[in-house]
Order: sequence, then C-alpha cells, then structure tokens
Amino acid sequence: MILKLLSHNIRFGGKGREAQLAAVIQEVAPDVVVFQEAIYPRVIQQIAAATGMQFWLSKPNHSVAYCSRIKIEHHEWHYPRGSTHAFLEIHPAGTNARIFGVHLRAMFSKWGERRRKQEIQSLLTSIQKHQEGFHALVGDFNSLGPGELLNVKKMPHWIRAMIWLSGRDIQREVVQLMLDRGYADGYRLLHPDKKGFTFPTWDPHLRMDYVFVPLSLRDRLTDCRVVDEKLAVSASDHFPLFAHLNIPDL
Repeated sequence: MILKLLSHNIRFGGKGREAQLAAVIQEVAPDVVVFQEAIYPRVIQQIAAATGMQFWLSKPNHSVAYCSRIKIEHHEWHYPRGSTHAFLEIHPAGTNARIFGVHLRAMFSKWGERRRKQEIQSLLTSIQKHQEGFHALVGDFNSLGPGELLNVKKMPHWIRAMIWLSGRDIQREVVQLMLDRGYADGYRLLHPDKKGFTFPTWDPHLRMDYVFVPLSLRDRLTDCRVVDEKLAVSASDHFPLFAHLNIPDL
C-alpha cells in the first residue's frame, strides 16, 4: 500500500490555530499525520474531527501525537534515558511497518547537539528489533545535516552567542549518526540540490524536519516534499514534511 505520511511541528500545542492546521492537512490529504509539540489532546481531537480522521492519539504534555484515517493496530510511547520528549511508535493495521514519531531537544550549540545525539542513540537501541523491517523515523530533529546551509546572521542574537561559544558553527552529529547507522535522509535522497527549508515559515532558512528510512529499503520512499504553500505559513512556525511510503501489506 502507498501510505501518505505528514509530519508537522504545530508550535506550542497548536491552540487557537486548529482551523489553519486542519486546512493544511486537508490540502494534502495524508493517511497519517505525526505531530510534534502536540501537548493538548483537545487540539488533536479537534483537528482529527475537522479533517475526517477517525483515529487519533495524544497525551497531555507529550510532544508527539498522531491522527489517522486508517486503523492503527498498535501504538507505544518510548522513553529512552535522557530524552526530553517521549517517542511514539505507530503500527498501521494490515502491515508490518512501523512509524516512529521523533522530537529531539532544541538548543543550538555543540552541547545541545551532543544531547540530541544521545537521545537518538537511545531511541535506535530501544527499537532495534524493528531495524530489519520497514520503518520510518519522522519529525523535528532540531539538527542540521552535513553540508546543510547555515546563515548565522538570520539567527537571534542569543543563538548566535551560543554558536560562537561552541565553535562558531553548529555540530552536525545527529543526521550523520542516522546515515552511519544505515538510514537514508528521505528528502535529500530525492532532492539532492534543493534547500528543503522547513523553519521558520516566515523566513525559511533551516531544514530541521526529516523522514528517515532504512537505506536498504529506500526505494519504498516514492515522494518527499516540504509543504511550503502560503496556507501553511499561519498554521505553525514549521512547514510540514509530506512523504509517500510504499509499505508491504501483510
């Protein structure tokens, strides 16, 4: 089956922007939406109702949530040691595939990147039993990939100070770790020459949202794009990332 997957950081829980968020989702018509910063279950419930998605899951003060138009067989939150946010495992019914919703901590310095690296290492260890089958890790990694553009002049002064103190650049360890562990960066795989900026929506200059799939199964990712239409600008500070996954049925 072709699974249409949307990942969206909805900023501070999305309260008061339910209609805008629902409009973005309706525009691209995904099967499953994985949210980050989804700390208010009532907001996710309202978005699910507005978009005709029967299945949804959110937990107070948990960043990652989902809504879905297809049945979800199983879900599980993972709490790796040292992680700021719990990660959410989603198992679409009728498949052996798993989707892991990810939201790594935010702090633009070499120390923040080291903590993010520890978080993703812990998550990969906790989901090791799934790493031979098809799965995807999606969400806001708050990290830049090797060679990605960074215009420090566009950053707030306090972030510039943190970057200067930590070596005048942002470490690129998290995405490199994913690549070293046998994952493909879905957007970069299909768009090697495009910027793919997802943040912030009013002046995009950072790519912090990702879809990773096992490199050996990269042909199952058939599309990946940033939803950067005008409709998405007022919905959040992140543009959503939309992917098509050809996942095997049982």
